[in-house]
Amino acid sequence: MKKKTILDLYEMKRNGEKASWITSYDAPFASFAEQADMDMILVGDSLGMVDSGFDSTIPVTMDMCIEHCQSVRRGAPNTFVVGDMPFGSYQCSNEDAARNAIRFLKEGGVDAVKLEGGKSVASRIQAIRNCGILVFGHIGLTPQSSGVLGGHKAQGRTVESARCVIEDALAVEEAGANFLLVEAVPPEVTAQIHKLLSIPVYSIGAGALCDGQLTIFADTIGLFQAFTPKFIKKYADIAPIIIDAFKSYSNEIKSGVFPDDGHCYHVIGDLAPFEEMFKECERIRKEVA
Repeated sequence: MKKKTILDLYEMKRNGEKASWITSYDAPFASFAEQADMDMILVGDSLGMVDSGFDSTIPVTMDMCIEHCQSVRRGAPNTFVVGDMPFGSYQCSNEDAARNAIRFLKEGGVDAVKLEGGKSVASRIQAIRNCGILVFGHIGLTPQSSGVLGGHKAQGRTVESARCVIEDALAVEEAGANFLLVEAVPPEVTAQIHKLLSIPVYSIGAGALCDGQLTIFADTIGLFQAFTPKFIKKYADIAPIIIDAFKSYSNEIKSGVFPDDGHCYHVIGDLAPFEEMFKECERIRKEVA
């Protein structure tokens, strides 16, 4: 499998070919994504909730993201990987934004970075692009600022809100972003954004009228149990399978069924020398006691 480049992704847009991407936070699931021929992988700050058990993405740090990006890169060496800039890594200054984006490439091995916000982060996008780094904008529902939005709520559902979302989209492109992710926005609004912008526009819960789709892998396969967003379609329900497997494992340990002889290593050669050695060990133990 040949890794996609920005040229490939733009050609897909021109040809009307949809891009598929999914989140991943470790080598095994990244490997699964690559084997499934995903076009891209996002190492999302959602790792804080899915992988680390936080109740939001806010506690996620740069070091956490870098470590997970490294793991994903090892698992998917031939897939375009996007690193998600966590809360606090770009909000304070253009310099912070550029410095931390560089870390994602140098240490994390990613191909691009993503940051949340529209007009408010235009200068951050410019600063990162000036470093020669590919940038994904992210507008609509922006989880890092969900407190300001009143929670994880869909955006663009009123005329005024839709206007703000579209203005953010235009600002992101004007600032130099190479791609745009739109989250939890009505498909009619997404379609208008797709019509207005020249860069690829992707959806996560924002309808099909765009250039491709992203979902959180743990939602898509039924691994995350806390809640399931409305826009998620489950293609598997893995959690009950894992729980049943763990139960069977525990029960077989307690009943003595596992491990059986077929799951054990055996001594090489005659057992008699081992028995003599065991007796010697017991004798030494008694002498010491």
